[in-house]
Amino acid sequence: MALRNPINREVVRLAVPSILANITVPLVGIVDTAIAGHLGDAALIGGIAIGTMLFDLLYWNMGFLRVGTGGITAQAYGRGDMKASIDTFSQGIATALAASLLVLAIQWLFAEVMLMLVDCSPEVEVIARNYFFIRVWAAPATLSLFVFKGWFIGMQNTMYPMITDLWVNLVNMGASWFLSFHTPLGISGVAAGTLVAQWTGLLLAILLMRHKYRDMLRSASVMQSMRWRYFKRFFSVNSQLFVRSMLMLVVYEGFTIFAARFGDVELAVSSVMMHLLLLYSYFVDGFAYAGEALTGRFIGERNRTSLNETVKYVFIWGAVIGVISTVAYAVFPRSIIGILTDNAEVKAASEPYLFWLLLMPVLSCVAFIWDGIYVGATASRGLMICMVFSAGLFVASFYICAPRFGAQALYIAYFVHLVVRSVYMTLAARRNVWAKVPAAA
Repeated sequence: MALRNPINREVVRLAVPSILANITVPLVGIVDTAIAGHLGDAALIGGIAIGTMLFDLLYWNMGFLRVGTGGITAQAYGRGDMKASIDTFSQGIATALAASLLVLAIQWLFAEVMLMLVDCSPEVEVIARNYFFIRVWAAPATLSLFVFKGWFIGMQNTMYPMITDLWVNLVNMGASWFLSFHTPLGISGVAAGTLVAQWTGLLLAILLMRHKYRDMLRSASVMQSMRWRYFKRFFSVNSQLFVRSMLMLVVYEGFTIFAARFGDVELAVSSVMMHLLLLYSYFVDGFAYAGEALTGRFIGERNRTSLNETVKYVFIWGAVIGVISTVAYAVFPRSIIGILTDNAEVKAASEPYLFWLLLMPVLSCVAFIWDGIYVGATASRGLMICMVFSAGLFVASFYICAPRFGAQALYIAYFVHLVVRSVYMTLAARRNVWAKVPAAA
């Protein structure tokens, strides 16, 4: 695709660092799954999947720290209002630290309640419990990194999130592998590796922030940014994004919870398949982040023409990735599964679900790209309403289809939720995105 258009060049400039960083994100999950898959039986894979799910239940609800910070900051950047930008960062960090203290305070109660609700074997539960109570101490670092990443993206800087993410993910993989195979920790080394990676990643983000934005930090007034009249928009946008995050958990963690009903092998299969169903999204997310940053910027600038071109180009790139991903899954599905596990039972049980890998990519790309555009437009209410419908129909589809189709109902329900997200956001874009910048502006 030619890069003569300046908006297209900006899209690529912002997307490529995010893609390079995102490539390592699924590798972390793949390495975790591979460690479990090579240390023992399906129960280890299931234990890591349940343990990871517990953190998704906690951290996905806090996803607004990245999403809301990025959208609000991008619009402030577009207006040239650096005070509002640094105020947003201060508000995000304060919220992240408060949330992390809450996570640490309720860790035992949360784990006990959630493991009571998940129908898994005693072996899986023991592994998940050990994983959770080690990794939970990374909460302050993890949630603060959400804010750093969103703020950097809003400031049209995807290079710093790339550096930070690469560091965190590479340290995570290396430390998890070393601690699992070369220390007495065994499978608990996966959680310990994540703990090390998150805290060292936060230190790196702080150093990068001080290096480039030292003057902005000096001019920041933390106490003033906490006043309600400054905090109100941050709270309004993020409260709706918080609800949206909870509804997304209904889908993504519901997938794991429902899979556990079908036994340890199907739970392991669902973990492997979800890694594959999200693998291409880490490429698409690079362009979604670019769409987020540029949408917010051009809304802040009141530049309708550049906003239109941004939407066009991020969707073109999303479609390219969707098609390439479909072809790759059509040619190499079994080879990819072999990377995740050498357990013959799990590999054989994955066969009936491989055709879903041909249906999901292009449809997912539409939903993920719209997510980025809506975030940049701070269209938090539209995102929340969309997830009300898609999460509701995900649950309904599973319960309707499970009696007849068994574990296939998981994938039918996930497909339905993607259709709803894609269609709703496409139809509602006029009032959620373009209405922010009138055509005459």
